[in-house]
Amino acid sequence: MDAIDREILRELQRDGRLSNQELAQRVGLTPSPCMRRVRQLEQDGVIQGYRAVIDPEAVDRGFEVLVSVEVRRDRAAVEAFEAALQDIPDVIEAYRLFGSPGCLLRIAVADLRAYERLWIEQLTALSGVTEVNSQIIMKRIKEPTGLPV
Repeated sequence: MDAIDREILRELQRDGRLSNQELAQRVGLTPSPCMRRVRQLEQDGVIQGYRAVIDPEAVDRGFEVLVSVEVRRDRAAVEAFEAALQDIPDVIEAYRLFGSPGCLLRIAVADLRAYERLWIEQLTALSGVTEVNSQIIMKRIKEPTGLPV
């Protein structure tokens, strides 16, 4: 990957809807080689997809919670827990961690009542879960904008 590829990545992270013509202008290429580079970055898995950034409030998901979860430390329990998370759409990010807590979740729901329902009916009921701790997000200070390239 050279400097032009990195510039292409920076520009597409800023605006994934750029036309190839505009992208080529911004990175100092003609459209044809620019398109070849983008396609190669996609084929190599460097560019994994394109997404719209949605306002959580607009889709009734403005209440966000960071949840630390402890799961029994055996392979079957961890695998069952991770598989079950895939079926809970309110869990928008999930990470297995070294040490304690064993797992960190980011959850987006409508309000406190919706989170309480999720906590009681789903999170604490998952097989292998021994502890659930919640931290309600007061304010998002820095929005994700992509990786430094």
